[in-house]
Amino acid sequence: MSSTTTLEGWGRLAVPGREVLSSDLETLTRGARLSRGLGRSYGDSSLPAREDDKIAGTRLADRILAFDPTTGVLHVEAGVSLAELNRILMPRGWFTPVSPGTKYVTVGGMVASDVHGKNHHRDGCFGAHVRKLRIRLASDDLVECSPTESPDLFYATIGGMGLLGHILEVELVMKRIPTAWVRMESERVSNIDAFLAALDRTAATSPMTMGWIDCLSRGSKTGRGLLMAGDWATAEQARHGQPKPPTERSLPVQLPNWALNPWSARAFNALYYRKQLRHRIERTVSPEPFFYPLDAILHWNRAYGSRGMTQYQCVIPRAAGAPAVREFLTVLASLGCASPLCVIKDCGPEGKGMLSFPLEGTSIAVDIAVIPEIQRVIDRLNEFVIAAGGRIYMTKDRFTRADHFRAMEPRLDAFLAVRAKWDPERRLRSAQSVRLFGDAA
Repeated sequence: MSSTTTLEGWGRLAVPGREVLSSDLETLTRGARLSRGLGRSYGDSSLPAREDDKIAGTRLADRILAFDPTTGVLHVEAGVSLAELNRILMPRGWFTPVSPGTKYVTVGGMVASDVHGKNHHRDGCFGAHVRKLRIRLASDDLVECSPTESPDLFYATIGGMGLLGHILEVELVMKRIPTAWVRMESERVSNIDAFLAALDRTAATSPMTMGWIDCLSRGSKTGRGLLMAGDWATAEQARHGQPKPPTERSLPVQLPNWALNPWSARAFNALYYRKQLRHRIERTVSPEPFFYPLDAILHWNRAYGSRGMTQYQCVIPRAAGAPAVREFLTVLASLGCASPLCVIKDCGPEGKGMLSFPLEGTSIAVDIAVIPEIQRVIDRLNEFVIAAGGRIYMTKDRFTRADHFRAMEPRLDAFLAVRAKWDPERRLRSAQSVRLFGDAA
């Protein structure tokens, strides 16, 4: 079966194209140019390079093929969603070793993006917990790869945005959890210097940390926000029974473009910062608001109106220090980008995925409406990140120029060499690979 004649990412960039859906992923991917899961990448990484490209929609191939409850080894089809894994396995005492900020993603997408989470400083990216992949190559051959079997293909696929092959099956190791509840501590922090110090402090004691920051305030209030740290609750800390499934709410209409503006964003940020009256709060919560706060409102991207939005996510290396993070927020505020959402996280060492995003330092992610001057904004932010020795997250990107990406990515030539080995004709492609790597459109 085929879907609609336009496709879009979470940023609501719509392009002509049609995806073909089937539960038989092995047959579906034959001759396809790109695989696509639930379409939650913000930019153009899951969008076709050409209108007539065959796009394989994986979300119907969602079976759990095997699970060993003694070791936590899980074998799944690539189209199974994180939400479904949580529904089935969390009550049984298992959770994915790494979880991104939304549960509406497929396991294949988690591999292709090499997603990271609140525990990156402890457990790295998702790919660090993957044992084996089954892939259809651009040649239509079926292969298996792992850290010991075709390791170049394996590590280029992890974080490779679907450009090395169609991911059909994934074998990974799940994490055992004592309960399905989270013990969370929330702290109100007055500025970015205090925030970075608090992240360092909590990283030593908490396996999961992240924060919301006010990216519009300036001066002594630059980077003020709320820091959240947590761990899985013990049996003594947990509430009675299992967490109830969240009530699904949706933003029913697309807001007008003027609804989100500098004044409304500043008002939201001020209220959100003050919603926590006490300096520090500790409580036991359901995993939903802790891991996936934005999933509480379906279609929340409609708040940005018909113009759509992008998310700019970068990592500033630890070597650049706190002054670089503070200066980045100053540059961001000076560009006049109204945003009610800016997330900061502590990242650990770089992983083995050849284009995996995190490196040791501070990750900052900010949602930005697609305003007329958006290219100038992204260019300026990228120039700062390049000078600081950082990089951007391809899964969120829609506007980075090819020369800027090359300047921030010293691993690119090695990745392209592996891609040339396994797909010399560059049959696998996306709108993003056309923009960043010069693939044929």
